[in-house]
Amino acid sequence: MNAVIYHNPKCGTSRNTLALIRHAGIEPEVIDYLTNPPSRVRLIELISGAGLKVRDAIRQKGTPHDELGLGDAALSDDALLDAMLAHPILINRPFVQTEAGIRLCRPSEVVLDILPAVDRPFTKEDGEVVIDQEGRRVV
Repeated sequence: MNAVIYHNPKCGTSRNTLALIRHAGIEPEVIDYLTNPPSRVRLIELISGAGLKVRDAIRQKGTPHDELGLGDAALSDDALLDAMLAHPILINRPFVQTEAGIRLCRPSEVVLDILPAVDRPFTKEDGEVVIDQEGRRVV
């Protein structure tokens, strides 16, 4: 299976998602979206493919979200996309695409929905168990 992850190596959720993909035996294409942001068309494809609205794909924490006035409900999707493309840190992460679909992997274990079955134990970097010793996904 092929996979692409729009990754921020400074983000724990993104690191855990990448680790889960690799734990499933897949070496994904890793795109550091801060230095290589998606095109407008690709960003729209990721957002819509994940079943999200543009506003749902905007990150607020640690971004210029408030300074840019992006909380204004009257802003159009085009204005929000313009802001995300001008300031890639506003793109929530990590987005992952496989043949099984596209997901915004928050929390990181959402990626399991689009990966082959994984039955080996997996624990996040903070110690949270995602897959237990019996190979069951912990909810």
